[in-house]
Amino acid sequence: MERKAFVEAISRIHQLDTSVINKIAAGEVIERPASAVKELLDNSIDALATRIEVDIMNGGADLIRVVDNGEGIHPDDLLLAVSSHATSKITSADDLFSVQTMGFRGEALASISEVSRFRIRTRTADQSQGLEFEVNTGTAGKPQPCGCPLGTAIEVRQLFANTPVRRKFLKTTKTEFGHISEQFTRAALAHPRLYMVLRHNNKVIFDLPPSENLIDRLRLFYGKKLADHLIWVESEVDDIRIWGYVSHPSENKSTRKGQYLFLNGRWIQDRTLQHALTEAYRGLLMVGRQPISFLYLDMPASMVDVNVHPTKSEVRFRDGQHLYRQLLSTLRSQFLSMDLQSQMSLGKKGDIDPASIAPPPTPQQQQSQLELTSWAKEQLGQVAKDHPAVQISSAPRSIASTPDLAAPFTSKDAIPLSHFQQVAEQLHSAQAPEAAAEPADLVIPDIDRPADQFAEAATADLRPIQVLNCYIVVEIKGALTIIDQHALHERIMYEYFRKRVLAQSVEAQKLLVPLTIEMSAKETALILDHAEMLGSFGLGIEEFGGNTLLVTSYPVMLKKANLEQLVRDIADNLDNAKQPSRRDLLDDLITMMSCKAAIKAGQRLTQEEIYSLLEQRHLIDDAHHCPHGRPSALVLSHAELDRQFGRMG
Repeated sequence: MERKAFVEAISRIHQLDTSVINKIAAGEVIERPASAVKELLDNSIDALATRIEVDIMNGGADLIRVVDNGEGIHPDDLLLAVSSHATSKITSADDLFSVQTMGFRGEALASISEVSRFRIRTRTADQSQGLEFEVNTGTAGKPQPCGCPLGTAIEVRQLFANTPVRRKFLKTTKTEFGHISEQFTRAALAHPRLYMVLRHNNKVIFDLPPSENLIDRLRLFYGKKLADHLIWVESEVDDIRIWGYVSHPSENKSTRKGQYLFLNGRWIQDRTLQHALTEAYRGLLMVGRQPISFLYLDMPASMVDVNVHPTKSEVRFRDGQHLYRQLLSTLRSQFLSMDLQSQMSLGKKGDIDPASIAPPPTPQQQQSQLELTSWAKEQLGQVAKDHPAVQISSAPRSIASTPDLAAPFTSKDAIPLSHFQQVAEQLHSAQAPEAAAEPADLVIPDIDRPADQFAEAATADLRPIQVLNCYIVVEIKGALTIIDQHALHERIMYEYFRKRVLAQSVEAQKLLVPLTIEMSAKETALILDHAEMLGSFGLGIEEFGGNTLLVTSYPVMLKKANLEQLVRDIADNLDNAKQPSRRDLLDDLITMMSCKAAIKAGQRLTQEEIYSLLEQRHLIDDAHHCPHGRPSALVLSHAELDRQFGRMG
């Protein structure tokens, strides 16, 4: 009966109040403080500003101030500026198909002023004084004369002041500022000629002078190391120009968070073009790794519809397949013109670092490269056939690469595999890989299991062999078992590490000289937000200032890992998580660290190490799958072998 009465009460259609309309729009457009910053930056860019300063207090919850030196707002338009669906950027529906500005819907200021204490000060070039105008959670005051420089200054205080539920669901200050910094980064990368400043709690985070060269701005954001590993790409087909930088394959991430795509100065996301980017790197990156990119599309506004998403982050191209082929051929032709092999690096004294020597490509890798080259040539041939006028620029650049090889394990590791040290020494002395190995000092992790079960495994009459430097073949209980060495070792390390983390007994090693890592503001905020949890893993993280972190300690079991890459992967993992629980985050991080600590496919083992791995297989609950769910072993029964060889009956 209650529902029937409710339905009857709302059965009459009525016009929504303007305040309600603006709150609904705010819910769609202003998801968090970063959304407001994005809209205000768009307005400043559209106002032809050459300098934009952004001040944030407490992650944007208390204050967002954006000041620009643009054209300002005409006094007669000031009240309309905060009205719903009022804009100077379009006049008819036809204009939606040729949008050349960042904003055009007329929702931003109306939505923001509806859910905050809003103040705007502005002056145009033809006015001797400016105007100040305040809106208190939707209630507008009267414009008042004021002194102010040319341009517009907007203050947003107490965002979501009249929608406490929305305010309650804001994340921590560092997390919210991380999102704001990402919006600032997108605007700064899209428009490197702008002078842009970002401050948080009166502390300067970015002070970016204008630059004619995109690479200079990339270097300020991401550091010299990444900038030196970027490859310039450019092509122009008809009226469509694609240009920018992509990373050398040695620089990659575990997610797409390092991929930036801009259309006519607007940051966008597009699955088709993301797929083209992934395809271009096929055969050059490990499965699961993603390239880093800063790509720009310039095309006539009539060839794209930007009015398909409330936040304007997705667009619809008139011919998406044409763009797909152009981007793919641009990247592949550039890669084919370069030598992307990892080079040997020398130590400070001129000595060769064994761990830095790139091993010769395996037959599988050689075949993959041949397939890559053949496939790319076919694609380029098709593009040339379809578009005879295509112009592809392939300016060669010197890319200094440092291979990120798995470092050798020693007897001091949690589960040592000393043969890797021997292999490194053999590479250093140019000996053959088949040289005899010293017996390994094997250590079994402390995983509780019945003693008799372990004894049975240890004394089993096994005759295992390693094949393809990847799999272990052994007869177990009358069946042929093929074991993936990485998957099995990863599972063992997972169980071992998980037990230590839950018992808060992870062994950590202090760094004599802390490691400094430059990251984006968003990544820095994510890491610092979870610093306490990371400490339970033995990973000590401290804030150093700006976007630099200090790594002060690391888990002993990861002493051979690349700590910088580990921290970056953790940031990617945290950023990719959708409101995970602490338990989920712990499990994800344990899985990640176990993977990095485990032996890799392609690494040769001694017989002692093979036996150690097989013995440990019997010490864990689920030795049949790695933490990612992949099988660690395949079993071929005696009966199946007989059937395959026709030995029936």
